[in-house]
Amino acid sequence: MLHFELVTPERLVRSDEVYMVTVPGSEGDFAVLEGHAPLMSTIRDGELLVQKSANAAPEAISIRGGFAEVNAKGLTVLAEHAG
Repeated sequence: MLHFELVTPERLVRSDEVYMVTVPGSEGDFAVLEGHAPLMSTIRDGELLVQKSANAAPEAISIRGGFAEVNAKGLTVLAEHAG
């Protein structure tokens, strides 16, 4: 499982173990699974698609601006606004 955190300047919005997250990167959407190579990207306004398991329907979370970082610990999305 992939450790996923969504953070805004105000609060930690979500911290969860998930299967996959699709991120609206500034250069295009990208999907992150467990074991993804380290990456840092700016993000554009759009929707994070969070899948709890391989067969689960994705949950959409609207975000505005910020950064996404993938490292050995998982995926962290630092968004200007989420909700």
